Amino acid sequence: TGTISSLQRQLEIQESQLRRTTSEKETLQRKLREQENQLQAMSTKVPYHPESTVAIGNSLIYVSPQAVTEQESKLAEQNKLIGELQGTVSQLRAEVLSSQHHIHKQQQAQQEIQSRAEALQHRELQTRVALERITSRFERYRSKIIQATFSTAGSKPPQAEVTDEEVLEAMQKIINERLEFHQMLNQKGVK
Repeated sequence: TGTISSLQRQLEIQESQLRRTTSEKETLQRKLREQENQLQAMSTKVPYHPESTVAIGNSLIYVSPQAVTEQESKLAEQNKLIGELQGTVSQLRAEVLSSQHHIHKQQQAQQEIQSRAEALQHRELQTRVALERITSRFERYRSKIIQATFSTAGSKPPQAEVTDEEVLEAMQKIINERLEFHQMLNQKGVK
């Protein structure tokens, strides 16, 4: 944005110089036309005297080409300057367009990144919700296992938080006792 502002200021300065130079060129052209008109007016107003006409004509011809040459030289310089300024203005406009195009591409990339970030945030939220559901189900399942394990006959209810290893040991103990009881019944012939 700073580069574009700088380029636009340069462009405005160059365009201002171009307008000023164009105005000066027009002024020079107008002065040149006025001098030509004055020369024509002087030549029509002066009565025809062959001797004086030749003398005035010689002096006019001698002075007039120099003035015309100076004006044409100034005009050529102004035209050259105008050409240079127009080239600079064109170059600055191209740079501004290039910078604007680059900024537009950056904005599109930023919007795409923002869109992806929003999609990732949405997925993260969905994942957290799913994780909370799974955690809640796991805790309920664990609670039921603990309840079933420690509510059997001969088990002591836990006094504090029970670890997974303690629950596993208690379940293993219950399973082993049942297996032993089942084997004892099989040995006595009870189905």
